[in-house]
Amino acid sequence: MLVYQDLLTGDELLSDSFPYKEIENGVLWEVEGKWVVQGSIDVDIGANPSAEGGDDEGVDDQAVKVVDIVDTFRLQEQPAFDKKQFVTYIKRYIKLLTPKLEPEQQEVFKKNIEGATKFLFPKLKDFQFFVGESMHDDGGLVFAYYKEGATDPTFIYFGHGLKEVKC
Repeated sequence: MLVYQDLLTGDELLSDSFPYKEIENGVLWEVEGKWVVQGSIDVDIGANPSAEGGDDEGVDDQAVKVVDIVDTFRLQEQPAFDKKQFVTYIKRYIKLLTPKLEPEQQEVFKKNIEGATKFLFPKLKDFQFFVGESMHDDGGLVFAYYKEGATDPTFIYFGHGLKEVKC
């Protein structure tokens, strides 16, 4: 199994259990999330507990709906960014990430980050923003939004900001 960690914080953000599609020349990765039910689920096995001298109150159902990616990697939701805050974040992220990349990756990243930013910018009002479990300020952001007509969220990652680790 492969796990993808934030290159800046070491937080686990994704795994190969969630296939991704590269967009914007590989600078961004797009991953489909799903709403799932987590917790106890009442299963009817056909028995009648009251007729058999048992408790007839049923199970205390603690089932909750969660988004699989958010739950699996314990992503932490952050307040929304306005355009000015987003530009400030992107500038700082580029400055912190670029020196950690291999020289050939730096060139690809520098060449294509502007296009990726232009892709993200108009969607800012639709995004939910997430960071890794450590909630470190300098970490990469994970963006989630609902494509038109979708009932499950789509997540966007900065591909260059992820480090592949074999487990």
